[in-house]
Amino acid sequence: MDALSERNPRVVSAVKLHRAQLRRKTGLFLAEGANSVESALETERVEELFFSAKAAEREHALVAGAAARGVRTTLVSDRAAELLGDTVTPPGLVAVCRHLDVPLTDILAASPRMLAVPVQMSDPGNAGTLIRVADAVGADGVVLAGDSVDPHNGKTVRAAAGSLFHLPVARSRDIDATLEALTEAGIAVLATTAKGEVSLDEADDILRGPVAWLFGNEAHGLDRAVADRATHRIRIPIHGRAESLNLAAAASICLYAGARVQHAN
Repeated sequence: MDALSERNPRVVSAVKLHRAQLRRKTGLFLAEGANSVESALETERVEELFFSAKAAEREHALVAGAAARGVRTTLVSDRAAELLGDTVTPPGLVAVCRHLDVPLTDILAASPRMLAVPVQMSDPGNAGTLIRVADAVGADGVVLAGDSVDPHNGKTVRAAAGSLFHLPVARSRDIDATLEALTEAGIAVLATTAKGEVSLDEADDILRGPVAWLFGNEAHGLDRAVADRATHRIRIPIHGRAESLNLAAAASICLYAGARVQHAN
């Protein structure tokens, strides 16, 4: 099998998916590395799998499994693998996948018990980390509300480490409409804020029902007007001298607290 060079039209088209505009236009995105590729294959969203010779040696079973599923598997040159990758040391294994975000109505139709709802999230790494945590605690979905990062961004996909393919992710640009839809579905909307009237330590009764956790922007936190519209405002008690927690840490604590209560029922 001859390796395709970086000038091959299929490789060129795939490399362009690093740009958000092309991802929107084509409905395709790139998943890089064994964890993400394996999860993508399980959801049958892979259009083509590119691999380098070194990756074929290291991940032979994964490449062979993709071919057995009927996925187009394509050997590429080391230079092509570098361009397809989005890391300093590319793994040489990149899948072209179909977009996976779903409408918010689809998530709500499944009667979710716990959702993570980052509002105006701009950092792709934090978005991927939050999706991974939501997956780990058994949340029923993630809703990216407002003007948020593209979940198909390469950094988001990598940080999610395969979890992006494990639970439904929705993008809902209208924050007010998102909050209304959650409330109408009978879900308690919980705003995480340093001055919340309810301590997380005392929120077990609230957490036993369906909840949607609102997490604010990394730099500015949750907008006060949004927090005021929530059913409850929850604060994480800080017993040491730290002034605050970063977004990923706060989200992890809240989601695990919710999972502890719900799985104890």
